[in-house]
Amino acid sequence: MNYFRRMQTNGKVKLVATDLDGTFLKNDQTISQKNLESLHLMGENGITRVAATGRNLQKTREVISSNIPFDYIVFSSGAGVFDWRTGELLYSQNIPAETVNGLSEYLIRNQWSFHLFKPVPENHYCWYFRSKNVTPEFEQYFKFHNSFAEPFPDCTAVNSEACQFLVIMPNDIAIFEQLKENICRTFPDLKIVRTSSPLHTPYIWMEIFHEDVSKGNGVKFICEKEQINPACTMGIGNDYNDLELLEFTRFSYLVENSPEELKRRFSVTKSNEENAFSVSVSIHL
Repeated sequence: MNYFRRMQTNGKVKLVATDLDGTFLKNDQTISQKNLESLHLMGENGITRVAATGRNLQKTREVISSNIPFDYIVFSSGAGVFDWRTGELLYSQNIPAETVNGLSEYLIRNQWSFHLFKPVPENHYCWYFRSKNVTPEFEQYFKFHNSFAEPFPDCTAVNSEACQFLVIMPNDIAIFEQLKENICRTFPDLKIVRTSSPLHTPYIWMEIFHEDVSKGNGVKFICEKEQINPACTMGIGNDYNDLELLEFTRFSYLVENSPEELKRRFSVTKSNEENAFSVSVSIHL
């Protein structure tokens, strides 16, 4: 943080980072007129605009067209940083092949179904393993993504870096915590993130990344590039995978539609259906 302490700041917000689904986007995945107007106003005021999302780059493009005035996209929960203006991939962090092979073998041996996403930026493609304990949500996810998926090799090794693992499990936090503990004990170079099901079903999604991956680290990378002090940043999100982003930014907001257990940690603003992004940004313009 010494680098940032040397920076001068007048206290004004110079960077805003927002989650997409359930935060910036409405429930139908469209952008409200007020949120769009706020993006343009931020640009006029010289504020760096960042979308920080769990979506991969291809799925981000499905909801954010090229004319939407973001400056940067932190995608796949921080596994990659993309310059939205120039189309340049600026940063990526994948899981090393040795760890990929080791964790794949562990999950298969313990009959955990999973998707394994290929290295950034091609991480909309994936391998999948279907165990005898497969959940209905796994099958639903597979149905949506089967054109980009291929079966996990019979040799139980892909011998490749990978962006992330996705394990879908019943909504039982004890099961989640036990699997997390077992994985972290054996693979200390990994980070495990809990996310709510975007399908709005009673399942927990366990996302497994390289230990350095987070939305917060992605935004930190942009701050260093743009020489912006974290004291001049604002973040807004709605779920567990936004926590490190909101811990990094100086002014941090959770939308009203966030899990109740998170709301006591940050300021709560309107819901995503009530222009939460625009309402929060207006405080700092």
